[in-house]
Amino acid sequence: MVITYYGLECFKIQFGDLVLALNPLGKDSAYKAPKFGADIAFVSTAHHDMNGVESVSFGERKPFVIQGPGEYELKGMTARGFLTETEYWGEKPARTIDIVQSGGRNNTAYKISLEGMTLVFLGALSDAALPPEVKSAFEDVDILFVPVGGGGVLHAGDAHKLSVALEPKIIIPMHFGKEGSKELAQFLKESGEKGAEPVEKLTLKKKDIEGKKGEVVVLQIS
Repeated sequence: MVITYYGLECFKIQFGDLVLALNPLGKDSAYKAPKFGADIAFVSTAHHDMNGVESVSFGERKPFVIQGPGEYELKGMTARGFLTETEYWGEKPARTIDIVQSGGRNNTAYKISLEGMTLVFLGALSDAALPPEVKSAFEDVDILFVPVGGGGVLHAGDAHKLSVALEPKIIIPMHFGKEGSKELAQFLKESGEKGAEPVEKLTLKKKDIEGKKGEVVVLQIS
């Protein structure tokens, strides 16, 4: 598995010939959208910072889009989406009817299983108090993608507490802006990883994560 980070909550995950995209940045985003072809695109919330499916449609690859709670199985991958909430609005207002006047919107957290590894992608989660049924479903996590940036998603302190509670083998912080942001620095401090150096990409096999417990990996923005 090779994991590449494109900023905010956008990731490319490649298993052999299979390419997954997580929360791809859209063309209307204030952030630079990637350009690569994906077979499957996961979208956690209806916002152009996270639902840019057109950005990961390239050449012959037109992704199957997974958006919302439910169970999914295709191309050797199984996934399940769980309904949560987000208060994220982004630097540009979202042009979507999904905006709720109370200030919140739906977010889907995903549990993805592929090639013997389990990934949990929390998306733009804003409340660390997960419902009991969601928390129990996220047991035995190999890789956890957790937002740490505040501004409508989890702040560093809450992100750390939730990460500890879920007991993943590897934690990948996201949604922190530039690598030197205060929220990321605080998250690393609370995680005991204050001196963690960002890496360009993360390449893993199942055997590489055996015995790990809560190791934080910071990815550079490509």
